[in-house]
Amino acid sequence: MAMRRLLLFFVFILAIVTIVGCKNNKTQEKVTDTDSILTEDSEADSTAYGICGEGTAMHTLELVTDAGDTLSYMIADGEADMDPVVLGGLLVGDRMAVTACKVDGELIATKIINLTTLLGKWTSIDKNFDIEEGGVVRSNVKAETRPWTSWKILNGNLLLNKDTFMIDGLGADSLYLENKTGIFAFKRVK
Repeated sequence: MAMRRLLLFFVFILAIVTIVGCKNNKTQEKVTDTDSILTEDSEADSTAYGICGEGTAMHTLELVTDAGDTLSYMIADGEADMDPVVLGGLLVGDRMAVTACKVDGELIATKIINLTTLLGKWTSIDKNFDIEEGGVVRSNVKAETRPWTSWKILNGNLLLNKDTFMIDGLGADSLYLENKTGIFAFKRVK
C-alpha cells in the first residue's frame, strides 16, 4: 500500500513538473505538422491531425498523423484550476487534433480535441446545429439571423465561421465554448 502511494506521489509530481515546464519553459518549441494550414489571414495552424492509435494509454497518446507518421505525446494530468488537456476522450480510431510543445526533446500535449466526439447535433436556447465532417455546420433554426455554416480547428481553438471559441469542455452529451462575449453551453441531441 505504501509503495502504491509513493508511486502515485511521483506520478503527481511528474505531472506538475510537466505542466509547469510546458507553460514556463523558455526553451520550449511549438510543434507543428509539416503540412501547416494557412488561413486567409496567413496564420499558420500549429495543430497536428490524425487518428488515435492503439498505443494510446492513460498518460500517452499515439497519434497516426494524416501524413502517415506516428507520434507519441505525453499527457499530463490537469489540475482542478487548469484547463483540461483531453477534450472528448481518447478512443482508438477516433480523429484527433493535438497542440503540443517540446520539453527536453519530449512531446507534451497541451490540448487534445477528439474531433469524432465534436461531430453531431448540438442545441442551446437559441442555437440548434449539426457539426459535420468536412468543416460543414448545418443550422436547424430557419429564422436564425447569423447561422454558422463552417467549422475548423485552428491552434487548438474552434472556429465557427469567423468566430473563435476556446473549448472549455467536450463530452458525450455536452459542449462548452468560450469567447470574449461569454461561455456558451450546448447539449447533444440524439
